[in-house]
Amino acid sequence: MARLEIKSGSKTSYCGGFLIRPDAVLSAAHCVDKIGTVKVTVILGAHDVTSREQSQQKIRVGQWVIHPDYQSSPDYVKNDIVLLKLKPRARINENVQFISIPRRNEHLREGALCRVSGWGLTSDTGNRSNVLREVELKVQKEEICQQLFKNYQRQSMICVGDEYSKKASGRGDSGGPLVCNKKAHGIVSHARKRHRFPEVFTRISYFEPWIREQLRRFALQDIPYSPFSD
Repeated sequence: MARLEIKSGSKTSYCGGFLIRPDAVLSAAHCVDKIGTVKVTVILGAHDVTSREQSQQKIRVGQWVIHPDYQSSPDYVKNDIVLLKLKPRARINENVQFISIPRRNEHLREGALCRVSGWGLTSDTGNRSNVLREVELKVQKEEICQQLFKNYQRQSMICVGDEYSKKASGRGDSGGPLVCNKKAHGIVSHARKRHRFPEVFTRISYFEPWIREQLRRFALQDIPYSPFSD
């Protein structure tokens, strides 16, 4: 689990994210699509973000790639995914691990139980959580989100969370992973104003080819350039 500290001018906002390789973190594009100069710091291995835990690794993000078809308006968000390149790479240890992502053809079944973690708001009127919290959420029928979100796209989004559980991700949890069967299948994206159920997550399997392509580009950038090589 990663915490993103996003500085834009004098404002600082926070999001979630997750490590998929020692040099790459996935998150939601709307976390970093600010106007002007944006600085992003990734914090890995954190539990209580108010203390300087020995397990924490703070890494400034050199660059990131927002999906080219990302769109955002007050009514909808589409292709809400960003890949951040870490330099230096994260040190993998017992506190910092990366998580697998599904292949293009892997699908989540309706009714699947998944987990979402984050440091977001604990209630509509509450404060951000200082410690990492986790909630279990159920994958819903696509039709529910299609009725409630006019721009819901089945192939690239997942409908998650029901009113019976009374729990959901909150503000500040954006970009965090929806973990099902030890894989990150979704990214916290958006919900309706004043409604916490259901929520829309970015469907990672749909974007898997794009993610792999960006990871290949990251790797190529790390190869030292030599004008005399063949």
